[in-house]
Amino acid sequence: MQIGFVGLGKMGLNMVKRLLNHHEVIGFDLNSDALKLAEKEGAIIASSIQDLISKLKPPRVIWMMVPSGEITEETIENISSDLSKEDILIDGGNSFYKDSVKHSENLNKKSINFLDIGTSGGIWGFKEGYCLMVGGDEKSFKLIEPILKTLTIKDGYSYMGKAGSGHFVKMIHNGIEYGLMQAYAEGFEMLKEKKEFNLDLHKISKLWKSSSVVRSWLLNLLENVFEKDQNLFDIKAFVKDSGEGKWTLKEAIDLEVSTPVIASSLFERFSSRRKEAFQDKILAKLRDEFGGHGTEKVKD
Repeated sequence: MQIGFVGLGKMGLNMVKRLLNHHEVIGFDLNSDALKLAEKEGAIIASSIQDLISKLKPPRVIWMMVPSGEITEETIENISSDLSKEDILIDGGNSFYKDSVKHSENLNKKSINFLDIGTSGGIWGFKEGYCLMVGGDEKSFKLIEPILKTLTIKDGYSYMGKAGSGHFVKMIHNGIEYGLMQAYAEGFEMLKEKKEFNLDLHKISKLWKSSSVVRSWLLNLLENVFEKDQNLFDIKAFVKDSGEGKWTLKEAIDLEVSTPVIASSLFERFSSRRKEAFQDKILAKLRDEFGGHGTEKVKD
């Protein structure tokens, strides 16, 4: 298939690289260096969004991978002004699900189809495959399945339901992620503080990831972290959040669902910005491991 791809950052470029195995990709990004990297991988480069649209055959399929909020709003407005009936616009970023409902309604008035696709896999998605949670027009979902199959492994994508459902499921996914990471961080800080045993955190994480009931991909990443550095001296205990934990908590309040673990993990991230705790260094490093979010280094 032919696909236009807007947003060639860490996630976007890796997705394009995977797509190029089976599809023709026309890419655009405001960053010229990102364009050069995509072109080097084999993508056709567009000089503008309008140029990208002109290079696509109708019905056009355009996948956006840009930051949520104002940038997403501006990008949708810019793209949709030049699309035609039955074209498909995909938002694969971490947009708030209610915004995706609004985008779908506005685009449907122009007979433009919209899909909100919650995308999980981080910087490892190129190698391991992505997990894709799809909401929106079901006919469009079926049309782009060859693209979804290229981006994932077996059973790595699924149709969630009407517009907004894909991003809603991804929001809850990220809320769960907060809690899992927090539990690992707290547990390993306790192991580190038990000075009388002088425990080897790398050895423990490697052991647990083999057949323990707490094994997971996050634990695999943590074992990678401890293999390189068990003390994390050069990492600031400053944990950012992308906003989805806040959205999840607000939704829990609206639904009157008790989510103390997710709430506590979100508040701990806020607290990390006011103190230096080992568990927060673990959280910061784990976010960098799976998503390439970066860490703040301790200044000399």
